[in-house]
Amino acid sequence: MKPLSAIPKTRLKRIRGVFTDVDDTITTHGRLTAKALGAIEALIGAGLRVVPVTGGPAGWCDHIARAWNVDAVIGEGGAFYFHIDRESGKLKRRFWFDEQTRAEKRQMMEAARDSVLAEFPGVFLSSDQPYRELDLAIELRNAKGSRLPDPVVDDIRAMVRRRGMTTKMSSIHINAYFGDYDKLAMTRIVAAELWGENLDDTRDEWLFIGDSANDAAMFEFFPLSVGVANVKHVLDQLPVPPKYVTAAEGGAGFAQMVKALLAARAPKRR
Repeated sequence: MKPLSAIPKTRLKRIRGVFTDVDDTITTHGRLTAKALGAIEALIGAGLRVVPVTGGPAGWCDHIARAWNVDAVIGEGGAFYFHIDRESGKLKRRFWFDEQTRAEKRQMMEAARDSVLAEFPGVFLSSDQPYRELDLAIELRNAKGSRLPDPVVDDIRAMVRRRGMTTKMSSIHINAYFGDYDKLAMTRIVAAELWGENLDDTRDEWLFIGDSANDAAMFEFFPLSVGVANVKHVLDQLPVPPKYVTAAEGGAGFAQMVKALLAARAPKRR
């Protein structure tokens, strides 16, 4: 991985929009800092599209779509996207599955949840689980704050996979769901449905920034991919690492990326 300073300015000038992870990329230790929020506002003010792409729950994404002024938000690892319709001002929700299928998947997810909690005492779910539509989010830390041992993580993932679930690892959760979607699959749909774009043709005009194993497909797909510094902790889980990396972690690293991007796009002073 190369530092941000190694990105050719000519490449940054072509960027029209940013897809970004949220947990530990925009946030820092679970908090949204003023610096990171200001960086989002700076991107929007410069006329760039901004789309958070998160493993976070539908409840969060409802708020993000309404309050952050972003173009759209992809949630639960690609299960849906939400956006504000500019004409009506109403929130629009677009899911991977139709309503009946979602109900069936939720029942299956709840059965898997009960099995995990029964078989692995001391393991617990994310506190935002009640606000999730299709994703089972299992905390990577126990009640005392210690990270689960790797063999336990492996056993949990194996158990839910036997039930037919897909598993992904974020920086804070084991995410398990029924379906073959991921962040990249829904990102393609957002670009096609909202802007009439085929991302295979326009990927050079987008930047992706993230930090975790569930960002792997995005790092591989986008030629201009950036990891905040804490991505170094999961490099062994990434088949293809990001091309560039920030000096700072979390929201501070996100702000560094935005500063570099906007500086390259600024007109030269005479």
